[in-house]
Order: sequence, then structure tokens, then C-alpha cells
Amino acid sequence: MPYKIRATIVSVGERCAQGHTVGQSWEMEGKTPAGICLSAVGSLMPRLTALRFGAEFPFAPDKDTVTVACPDAKNPVVFELRRIRE
Repeated sequence: MPYKIRATIVSVGERCAQGHTVGQSWEMEGKTPAGICLSAVGSLMPRLTALRFGAEFPFAPDKDTVTVACPDAKNPVVFELRRIRE
């Protein structure tokens, strides 16, 4: 059974072109939630899918959390992906 994943913005470069701000979050359960940038979703997808299905990342200090940046190298929006264990 897949886990829910909470995607939370933990930092923003100078400014996000889509208007995202620190603290915004979305629960990801198999559909793209309203309001999240599609370019960011594309960057999140590989690790988000892995976390949903139980993967762990050896470089992450917490087995339920990993960070991922959007593709804007000059103004990266960094997301924390957290597996929700209910």
C-alpha cells in the first residue's frame, strides 16, 4: 500500500516565478494537488514515487524524509518530502 507524502517548501532562492513561499505544503497521494508548480512536480516525482512505495535513501539522515530542489538553478525552491506513516 503506498504511503502519503507531504511536500513542504523549506527554502526559496531570491524569488519563485510561480509565487511559492516557505511553509507551503501539499499532501501527495497519486494526483497532482492544485497550486503546485508542474516543473517542481517533475523534479519531485522520482524521489516522491520511491518514498511512496517504501524506499529509503542512504544519504538522508531520516529514512522518511528527503529534500529535492526545483529545476530553477538561479532561484531554487527546495522541498522536503516526508513519508507519512499512519
